[in-house]
Parts: sequence; C-alpha cells; structure tokens
Amino acid sequence: ELMVGIKAVVSGAPTLALGNVVGSNIANIWLVLGVPAILVPMTCTAPKFTSNMMIMLAATLMLIMLSYTGSLTFGTGIVLIMMLVAFIIFSTHKSQSIECAQTLMDMEALPGEPDSIFFVTALILGAIAGLFLGAQILVDGSVIVARNWGVSEAVIGLTIIALGTSLPELVTAIVAALRGACDVAIGNVIGSNIFNILGVLGAASLFGNIPIPEIFMTFDYWVMLIASLSLLPIAVFRMRIGRVSGIIYCTAYAIFIFYVAHGASAINHGNGMLGQF
Repeated sequence: ELMVGIKAVVSGAPTLALGNVVGSNIANIWLVLGVPAILVPMTCTAPKFTSNMMIMLAATLMLIMLSYTGSLTFGTGIVLIMMLVAFIIFSTHKSQSIECAQTLMDMEALPGEPDSIFFVTALILGAIAGLFLGAQILVDGSVIVARNWGVSEAVIGLTIIALGTSLPELVTAIVAALRGACDVAIGNVIGSNIFNILGVLGAASLFGNIPIPEIFMTFDYWVMLIASLSLLPIAVFRMRIGRVSGIIYCTAYAIFIFYVAHGASAINHGNGMLGQF
C-alpha cells in the first residue's frame, strides 16, 4: 500500500492512493477476517486488542474529519505521520513483547528456511526492489485501465488495487488461523489498517495533495467506518468470529464491491454523484 500510494500521487493519480487505502481497510476486515473465520473460528485474547481497536477507530474518524477540508495536504501528512510515530512508541512501551515473541516462536517454521545472513539480506533487498517495480507496474496499468474503461482512478483503487494489496494480509491471516495464532491474524488486520491511514496516506500526502471526491464523504468513508465498527463487539466482549460471522463479512464485502462496480458502470464514481448508490 505504501509503494502504491506514493507512486500514485507522483504519477498524478492521487485518488487512486486514497481509494487503495479505503478499499484495503474494508477488505482487511470483511474479507481478510471473513475467509479465515469460515475455515477456522477465531477468538482474540490479546490484552491490547481493545486499545488497538480503539486506536484504529480514532484513526478512521481522524481521516474523515481531516477530509472535510477537501484534500489531504503536506500539513495533513505531517499530522498523520506524527500520529503513527506516537502509536509505534505507545505500542513499543505497552506491548507484551515476550508473549508476542513466544506466539511467533510457537508457529511452525517454513520448510527450507535459509540460515545464511547474506542470503536472507539478498532476499529482503530483492523483495523491496520487487515491491517498487510491482507498484510502478500496478499503478501505471491501473491508470490505463481506468482511462480506457472511462472510470475514475478512485474506483480502481477501491476495487482491483485494494484487493491486490490486501492479498498479503489475507494469506497471513489464513496461515495464522490454521496454526491457531488467531491473535496474529486479527492483530495483523488492525495494525495494517492503522498503518494504511496514518502511514500510507501520511507519506503519500507529503508528495502531493490528495483531493477527496465527494462520494468518499457520502459513501466510501462510512462503509469503512461501519466495517471498523463491526469489530467492536468482538474487541469489547471477546466474541468469537465464527463461520456465520465469516459468511456475513464476506457477503458484506461482496455487496460493497458490487455497488462500487455497478455505480462505476453508470456514473463517474469520482465525480461525487450518488447515482445508483
């Protein structure tokens, strides 16, 4: 999301960056948690789950309030980055680092895990280069698709790009759930959503203004907020995310994608017209 967001702003498609973050946050909750829950019911018992959940909600509300200015600017980016730094410091001092480390150590190691520091370093550098090149190809291709199909970059960001950039979280959540590390699966989603808003949009705003289409203020933001609030009972009452909840989450995401795609086929989603919505 970070690579795509910065590349989108630099390439002159800033609403693609915004759509990517909003769409990814919705997908992270309803799809990334919905699919694993259908496979393995999940319950999060992490002590800081509720507080991190509240931070995610606060970041979401902060983004909505800042967006009423009409655009995310350099100043907005500084505010978001400062909030991210504060969150990281808070998490570092308050987290149960030993318990978290033990949870990760209890997970089975991947077969053929490399033990050479030089090889591991090469893999990391290669992965970073791959992310940069992949983001460039993804953004350039998405802009071409949007222009050829006559839809806005915001729609592409909300759907295709958001789904693509959420796949790593989906794979992580499925693997973690199957291995019984449900805290990792749910924490992965909450942490990703916080970083998307504070880190991705914060960093992207430093490279150029991100205008806020009216449809985001009247529809997309509120879907993101509803998706975030759907985790609240699970955080407060430690409710289990079972198969029924998983099906409901996946259905809600499918409905959201359908309405966005259906609206894009009738109107320009980025123009702020409610149309089919």
